[in-house]
Amino acid sequence: MGRPTIDRRRFLLTAGLGCAGVAVSSSGFANFAPFYGSPSAPFALSRNPFTLGIASGAPRADGFVLWTRLAPDPLDPDPASPGGLSLRHHRPGIELGYEIARDPEFRQIERRGTALAEAAYAFSVHLDVKGLASDRPYWYRFHLGHHVSAVGRATTLAPAGRPLQRLRLGFTSCANLERGYFSAYRHLAAEEPDLVLMLGDYIYEQVERNRPVVRRHSDNAVPTTLDGYRRRHAQYRLDRDLQRLHATAPTLATWDDHEVENDYAGDLSERFADPMQFALRRQAAYQAFYEHMPLRERPTATGLRVHDSITLGDLARISLLDGRQFRSAGACYGKPDRGGGHLVDSVSCPELMDPTRSMLGPVQERWLGANLATSPARWNLLAQNVIMAELGARDGDRVTAWTDAWDGYPAARARLLQQLQGARNPIVFSGDIHSFWNNDLVLGGKPVASEFVTSSVTSDGPPQAHLASLLASHDHLRFADSRHRGYLLTDINGGTLTAHMRSVSDVTDPDASLSTLRSFVVEDGRAGAAAA
Repeated sequence: MGRPTIDRRRFLLTAGLGCAGVAVSSSGFANFAPFYGSPSAPFALSRNPFTLGIASGAPRADGFVLWTRLAPDPLDPDPASPGGLSLRHHRPGIELGYEIARDPEFRQIERRGTALAEAAYAFSVHLDVKGLASDRPYWYRFHLGHHVSAVGRATTLAPAGRPLQRLRLGFTSCANLERGYFSAYRHLAAEEPDLVLMLGDYIYEQVERNRPVVRRHSDNAVPTTLDGYRRRHAQYRLDRDLQRLHATAPTLATWDDHEVENDYAGDLSERFADPMQFALRRQAAYQAFYEHMPLRERPTATGLRVHDSITLGDLARISLLDGRQFRSAGACYGKPDRGGGHLVDSVSCPELMDPTRSMLGPVQERWLGANLATSPARWNLLAQNVIMAELGARDGDRVTAWTDAWDGYPAARARLLQQLQGARNPIVFSGDIHSFWNNDLVLGGKPVASEFVTSSVTSDGPPQAHLASLLASHDHLRFADSRHRGYLLTDINGGTLTAHMRSVSDVTDPDASLSTLRSFVVEDGRAGAAAA
């Protein structure tokens, strides 16, 4: 993507500094008029409202979505005052100012105006910016009265089909605040990615009861209501390393299960909750997710669209998938102990092989097929939540599978691999399993795509001995390591894609260092990766 001509590292050093809750006078900014107000009544805030930072996302060739949420008291326990702002006194919302510039010092103002922080969505802003020049960086900030947000960096995409040579992408998954610090986010920000793909478990709903924790989750309780999910998201958004990453690079984010409930599938609860009650909980969690992400689509009465697609010149098309909201029930779902992920075999549970079952749902399957079939890009990337490679055992016609991953939806996986078979240079990026992997995705005995799985930001990994046994029994699994936390960094340079598995030294150390565990290269026109 287009690179700025200014000192980008200088921006990285200052990005996020305005997130600490310090009010900044606007007098130091040219043509930066103080503004207080709402459509209903003027008011003044004595405390900094930008405690949760800023973000950009959903990039397009002519624009992007800018996000912030006003929250002078981000963990306020009163449901009638999310973030410390009264719903009763500030309907329909609070107006605030924004500026978009062509440089981080805001000497070249591209656009300024006002945006509405909507009371119905916890005073969050989702500003859909259009009409900008393509393939270049922009810098943005918000202001309310004398309070000024951090400065963020957003980018527009190269138009589809335009020659593009280089692209740097970051991939993250599974950031459990109780298990450690988010130093992986800080290190990823320093790598200057063009785009960050967040593959699920951005928050965790669980509360640790048995082991020591590094940081305790909000309310020391599992959220089940909109108010509870709002505070959990706000607690994560207060993290300085997370704020720095969002200020540095645009994001595309999907979810996995912990944004709602562990191992839920579609509209079914792991714990067999009453369907009506679980539908309310799921909708509350989806709304809170929207309120804290730079998303273009709003929640509806039935859900929230998070799957998306972007095309970056002639170099890459990225399809971001939703593998939770529309999936069929896990095979042989039922009481007493088959609510979440569980082992089944195709003999005792023939439902496992039912071709009508889906991970993505039929509408999203068709959308993905069209996306891949019409792609003008050299590289076709899928970013999604759970490991796709087959890990289960086969004994003749008997297949054993874990129901929560793609193994639990073998017919749906075969349909997707058939779609990938017709695409140019398909690569799948996955999360969830708290470990680094490189796999061949095989159809009919032949590899059709490479899969790279990012480890977790903080969440504990499975036993390495189990991964070693899987490697020994499955030829298509090339590498697996559960002992390291971190992220994936991927560089595309024309006909070469290089994936680096970045590892942080210690998630319990906020100043953890960074190293590279392994790197792999995929060449244009060749399925499968080689060690770099």
